Amino acid sequence: MTTLEQLSEAVGAGKAKDAKALTQRALDEGARPGDIVDKALVPAMAEVGERFKRNEIFVPEMLIAARAMKEAMNLLEPHLVAAGITPKYTAVIGTVQGDLHDIGKNLVVVMWKGANFRVVDLGTNVPPAKFVSAIQEHRPQLVGLSALLTTTMPAMVETVRIIRTSGCPPVKVMVGGAPITQQFANEIGADGYAADAGSAVDKARALVGAA
Repeated sequence: MTTLEQLSEAVGAGKAKDAKALTQRALDEGARPGDIVDKALVPAMAEVGERFKRNEIFVPEMLIAARAMKEAMNLLEPHLVAAGITPKYTAVIGTVQGDLHDIGKNLVVVMWKGANFRVVDLGTNVPPAKFVSAIQEHRPQLVGLSALLTTTMPAMVETVRIIRTSGCPPVKVMVGGAPITQQFANEIGADGYAADAGSAVDKARALVGAA
């Protein structure tokens, strides 16, 4: 088994120390930083997402895998920056105004980073104007809106409306959260909906044309 294959397995299993050591070994062996990301880390997190969708693993295992990926990325980031390698796609994400829940959002952040998106996380209770400002500043291809409470669904409606009418650069809008459905996403004019963090990667890649 190659070092990159071992690294992919270590990340999938959530073995953070092994992931860090194997990343260093891959660099020592002359592997290019971009290849380590594309051939080891991205496939590992994609498999984690698939296993999550099949209910073979759950949120704790997903977070442990994400921590292992983060250890690898901490080592790789200086090399990626030095080589001028940046993620091809950028996404802005936040929980809509009035909603302080962030577990689902944080899982999506992890999975998007694992799919090699640059992610700008605005946090929770985010007003529409802050989403618009972030779109203008970061020029993302994708915006993710999260809501856990039925009482904050109107805030999601309003956020989509303001993004569409604010004159900011064109962007794909994706929504999710416990009370959100595909029908609701269609009704408010969102471009995509994902039921869970694993599906959020597939939908994100499809929306930006990377699928």
